Amino acid sequence: MRNAQQILRDINASVHYSGSLVLMGTNGSSKSTFLRMLAGFSRPSTAQVLWNGHDITDSGVFHQYKLQLNWLSLKDALKEKFTVLDNVQWFEVLKGKEGNSLLALELMGLGRLAKEKARMLSMGQRKRLQVARLLTIDRPIWLLDEPSVALDTKGTKLLEYIITEHRKKEL
Repeated sequence: MRNAQQILRDINASVHYSGSLVLMGTNGSSKSTFLRMLAGFSRPSTAQVLWNGHDITDSGVFHQYKLQLNWLSLKDALKEKFTVLDNVQWFEVLKGKEGNSLLALELMGLGRLAKEKARMLSMGQRKRLQVARLLTIDRPIWLLDEPSVALDTKGTKLLEYIITEHRKKEL
């Protein structure tokens, strides 16, 4: 509901192991809202989001579900005063996995900027840093909200490659 108006209705989608779902629509057509519901950040008012046949709004189910989930949104959640490397390592520690930070930064073309403050990054570099964080926390479910925004052609091709490779993994 938005302003007492139903914004999503009659949606039924299934995504199976190594599958993908691409949402396309005009600006303001509630693609991000739908993704936020899939992530469990918002609750549907009259429907369910099921994972392995269980409603993700059940607290025990949600806890297990979120351990399988990586989220990338337009809001990058970078710590401006941290270095590029610290931003990825902090995320690894927060999620309980460590050791892939520098490798992920190198893959994303940010290795030479590892010691720079995040506030110095361009928008495209900030997006690359977000993707590096995804790579360090290797979880099977990726929900990506406009992942190619601000990426140049090379960055977009790299993102496509990373998504393709992720879908091949048996996590």
